[in-house]
Amino acid sequence: MTELHHDDLPTTGVAYGHLARQRGMKLPLQVLQSNAGYYIGTQTENGPFSRESIEYFRKHGDAESALATGEWTQKLHP
Repeated sequence: MTELHHDDLPTTGVAYGHLARQRGMKLPLQVLQSNAGYYIGTQTENGPFSRESIEYFRKHGDAESALATGEWTQKLHP
């Protein structure tokens, strides 16, 4: 399960990346893709910034569902 801080959930309903915050960036969580599959992470205008989920998902929809429901595991360390 994800561990979110109160200020990670603004009134817009957007959650922000824990690992990105540790590195000084407040970036929204989103579904991203790598060669290993889809994952929950953050990105800047320069590309992917942090992989927040331990899991990789085979399908984009599975990752979207996990992000929406909180059914994913937060990485604690980069």
